[in-house]
Amino acid sequence: MPLGSKTIVLLGMITRIPVAGEIWSTIHYMVGFKRLGYDVYYVEAHARTPTMLMEREDEDSSAKAVQLLARVMRRFGFENRWAFHALHDDEHCYGLPADKLNELYRTADLIINFHGGTVPRPEHFATYRLIYLETDPVQLQVELFENDPEAISFLSPHKTLFSWGLNYGADDCKVPLSERFHFRRTFPPVVCDEWALPRTGRRELFTTVGNWRQHGCVQLNGESYHWSKHLEFTKFLDLPARTGQRFELALSRSSRTEDDLKLLQDHGWKVRDSLAFSYDVDGYRDYILSSRGEFTVAKDQNVRLRSGWFSERSAQYLAAGRPVIMQDTGFSNVLPTGEGLFAFSTMDEILAAVDRINSDYDGHCRAASELARSYFSYDVVLPRLLDQAGI
Repeated sequence: MPLGSKTIVLLGMITRIPVAGEIWSTIHYMVGFKRLGYDVYYVEAHARTPTMLMEREDEDSSAKAVQLLARVMRRFGFENRWAFHALHDDEHCYGLPADKLNELYRTADLIINFHGGTVPRPEHFATYRLIYLETDPVQLQVELFENDPEAISFLSPHKTLFSWGLNYGADDCKVPLSERFHFRRTFPPVVCDEWALPRTGRRELFTTVGNWRQHGCVQLNGESYHWSKHLEFTKFLDLPARTGQRFELALSRSSRTEDDLKLLQDHGWKVRDSLAFSYDVDGYRDYILSSRGEFTVAKDQNVRLRSGWFSERSAQYLAAGRPVIMQDTGFSNVLPTGEGLFAFSTMDEILAAVDRINSDYDGHCRAASELARSYFSYDVVLPRLLDQAGI
């Protein structure tokens, strides 16, 4: 069957999280499906006010959202293929007119609820073509384990469920399995040639991008599993002092205090304000390209429960030919490690990874690129997802 006749709608939430990491994560799906021959549309119908775009409460939030989406979609060649349904306000439909959007829902071969960020509406699931694509495992699985009626109601309209929890269901994974809802594992896709650009900068620093402190905690069997990464980073505060390698954390200012900054700097970490480039997709990519590699931790809940979560940002470092040293969440059961990608649980494992990378840097850069092409490239990830979704 010719692929060009099929249509995919991606329900996203760029305006809720209007940073370059979120935009790239979404665009890799959009561009990937397009390259595979599908007619792809992007829609926001999450009914959330785009507060991160607003400087004052009396601003026209829809206008702010529409300006951002128009710019992003034009940048990547989807200027006539997007809609913002202002369900948080007057329900006006921007981009595509309302009648066109409703027709799209009726005729689409697949509607993807990316991040699970959209509460399904009847027009989304009426044709039984809505799928759930989860990027952060654990929370929903725990809610299902506890028979939370809201979680069950939310998930029920989806025909197929996907998760970035690459170790989900494995013997050592402690994320509870649902008897009713079956999650299929999928990798975050990358359009590798978007990252295969000439080397920039001196590439002296291992870097990562993110938040220091975040709220959130999951209770499971009487134990707390945390969301904030600072709890994991502080376990390895002495890393810069243990090696001659330099490390930098690009953090949002809102996620750390001056005391946090002093703590990191006193231990030899360089700290950069991520907002200086995180609203610019090209600036964000340039930051990754100028890095020596990535050093990063994962959320406590993914580490201790062994979900296998793997970051789309780390996949982008790999695609850029930058080695990655990442705290193991169980992904080492699925992905090859030791060449280009290193999983760690202890300080000694980090130090060994740094030494191996620096002893053959170009070789590990090549290995990182090859791993990205073999496991994360859109033409590997998306056909498998579509096949499992029944397309």
